[in-house]
Amino acid sequence: MLSLKKPIILASKSPRRQILLKEAGIPFIVKTKSIDEIFPEDMPKDQVAAYLAEQKAEAAQHFIVDKDDILLTADSTVVMEDIILNKPADAPEAREMLKLLSGNKHTVYTGVCILTKDQKMTFTGVSDVYFAPFSEAEIDFYIENFQPFDKAGSYAIQEWIGLCRSYRIEGTFSNIMGLPVFQVYSQLKEILNTRDTST
Repeated sequence: MLSLKKPIILASKSPRRQILLKEAGIPFIVKTKSIDEIFPEDMPKDQVAAYLAEQKAEAAQHFIVDKDDILLTADSTVVMEDIILNKPADAPEAREMLKLLSGNKHTVYTGVCILTKDQKMTFTGVSDVYFAPFSEAEIDFYIENFQPFDKAGSYAIQEWIGLCRSYRIEGTFSNIMGLPVFQVYSQLKEILNTRDTST
């Protein structure tokens, strides 16, 4: 367990990240600051998530008011064949994304930035997901019943499509959900250890 003097500040509206932190026993409060999620066009796709996490941290850094405050931001990207699959605008776009993922491997990158008064840690969780082929009926069933319009790549690994149609994962499940909890916990421990040795 982490001996935090204050709950960490989670600058994210993602309910999945909140669930993961709760299940990990990491106390937090939510304070958000919206940004335009824009990144350089020539940026390598595996660096985009970390870049956006840092942009979110810079926009929310005013939430840090004393030495015990810890700010956490994150961003996830779903990448297939060097193409980033964003959140779908509607059902037809979700259907096209799921057709691309059907029977293929893709990679989920979750960039995280942890910011304090005197430290900044940025890292990326990486997980490969292998999907079996989806039938048209399975795609329609998933979209109609789970409405995946707020999810990068048009799916959530903890929902029906992830549970029933993913047959292999390389990396952590939590990273695909939206937060590489193992890495987050390890980095928070490092921050607290550094504070203990400096007092």
